[in-house]
Amino acid sequence: MRFLFLGAGAIGTYVGGSLAAAGHTVTYSEQPAAAAVIAEQGLRLTREGHSVPVRNFAIFGSPTEALAAGPHDVAVFALKSFDTGAALDDLLATGADLPPILSLQNGVENEPLIAGRLGAGRVITGTVTSAIGKPGVGQVVEEKRRGIGIALDHPLGAAIIEALNDAGLNARGYPQAGPMKWSKLLTNLTGNATSAILDEPVSALFADRRLYDVEIAVLRECLDVMAALGFRPVDLPGTPVRALALAASRLPRFIAQPALTRALGGGRGDKMPSFHIDLHGGRGQTEVRFLNGAVSRFGAEHGVPTPVNTVLTATLEALSAGEQDLETYRHRPEALLALLA
Repeated sequence: MRFLFLGAGAIGTYVGGSLAAAGHTVTYSEQPAAAAVIAEQGLRLTREGHSVPVRNFAIFGSPTEALAAGPHDVAVFALKSFDTGAALDDLLATGADLPPILSLQNGVENEPLIAGRLGAGRVITGTVTSAIGKPGVGQVVEEKRRGIGIALDHPLGAAIIEALNDAGLNARGYPQAGPMKWSKLLTNLTGNATSAILDEPVSALFADRRLYDVEIAVLRECLDVMAALGFRPVDLPGTPVRALALAASRLPRFIAQPALTRALGGGRGDKMPSFHIDLHGGRGQTEVRFLNGAVSRFGAEHGVPTPVNTVLTATLEALSAGEQDLETYRHRPEALLALLA
């Protein structure tokens, strides 16, 4: 297949580089400075302990050039959710015929946004569960291979799955997009916002009795919203989401807390979650409004209370925007708990 990747970040480099290495046609559109670096040095993928260079791809510093190098069977959004609107603006401004868009982004609102701009039949729903590190421009490390989920409600879904599996990416099809995306959202919520706000690792959150209650409330609110939408959790590639839902909603604390501390905290090592990386890396933007914030918005629409997700969203957005000092909550769980109370 012929893929156009909008963005050569961690996911774009990992998926696109793997496809290129397997012989598929891959083109990138990236910011000019990063595009120049990648064009010169190529991509480097580290998978299963082996590092391989990839050079059989094309990369351009604008979507106009990248689209002109087509045709492309599918364009892939491997972007932060807060970049989706601008990316659509850039694509539409080219005036070119656009291929269907595969969204591999976190959150549950990117696909509706894309469909609203391009048409309902122009978006393919996907989700990535593999853990990927990005040590440098054009470089990625497969930290844990889990896989990729693709909704089968688009005619290209099956062909995309075949291509991804040809590249060894463990893709699986799902009959419905909604349960798949909301199940991934549930996993994205675990410790993410609280870790960033408190500057604490996820393992410390689930080991602390008070903060464990906060994390369970985050997950239960999401599960309540999913139930209101008619969605049940589904297991994702390499990710037992139904077990997470069971632990959060039904298992007694003396069983669930040690299990979740080991599963969600112990397996991460020293790696911090994405919200923490963005906040403490000084990015100035956060995806929290697309994750915890989505739980709040959908909850409000369906009459489901989501007070914990609402507070965490507002707090992390204020910290990211510089409206509150990072020291307000850094290593101060009592300050966050007082706010939540």
